[in-house]
Order: sequence, then structure tokens, then C-alpha cells
Amino acid sequence: MSLWDWTLDAYSRPGVAEACLVLQDEHGLNTAYLLWAVWAEGAPDPVLDQAAGLAKAWDNEVLKPVRAVRKRLKPAFPGIDDAEREGLRDDIKAAELRAERVLMENLAHLAKNASGGMPAQHALIAAARAWGMAPPEQALAVLAGALR
Repeated sequence: MSLWDWTLDAYSRPGVAEACLVLQDEHGLNTAYLLWAVWAEGAPDPVLDQAAGLAKAWDNEVLKPVRAVRKRLKPAFPGIDDAEREGLRDDIKAAELRAERVLMENLAHLAKNASGGMPAQHALIAAARAWGMAPPEQALAVLAGALR
């Protein structure tokens, strides 16, 4: 199964979206990268490091700016018609989703034959370490549990 198809299935499971948002908003992790790490089931350290570098750069240069604009458009904007603002916000949400998919498709190329059968929680902890942080183990455990 492709990473994107696996992600759509995983994200629809109860608790996954909420756990991903906590890891993104409260811990600064990129959820596309985390889901890739689970899908890759324990990519070797050099691949994990390469993926973390790519995801960090894409996150900082593309995803965070797009996400910031989307969030800014959520409340009313004085002088701008609400329907037009919401239409633009929907367009930006679609662009944000496309940017996440572009990242995931490129991460999937890094993980060719990288599947090591590692359990989700271990893969998430390794991914957080490669990201350069002490793993938020409780939040990662919530995501791992929701992915079962």
C-alpha cells in the first residue's frame, strides 16, 4: 500500500488526527514525517536522518507558512466578505494538504525497502530523536495506540 493511501486510512482512525495535532502544535513535530516513520517500520538511522532533514526543511519553508495563512483566515477579517474569505481558506487548506502529500511522496522514496518491522511506538521514538528532540513519549504513545 502506498504511503499516501496508508496515511489516509490511518488518519481516519479514532484518535489519530487528535494525536497528530498535539504532536504538531504542542511538540513541533511534523506529522507527515511521523506517519512516514511508522509506515517505514523502522527505517535505518541514515534514512531516518535524511528524512528528518527533508521534513524539517519542508516544514519550515512550506508547511508552516501555508498553515499560518490558513489559521489567520479562520476568524473574520474586517472589510473582507466572509464567504470570500472562507473560499480562500478552503483553497489554502487544499494547498496545505497537497504540500503534505508532496512531502510524503518524497519521504516514501527514501524508505524503499526500509521496512524493518519495528512497532509503531519504537518507530515514533526513533523519528523524534532523529528530529533532534527528546521524544515526548506519552504523546507518541497516544498516537501509536490510535494507529493500532
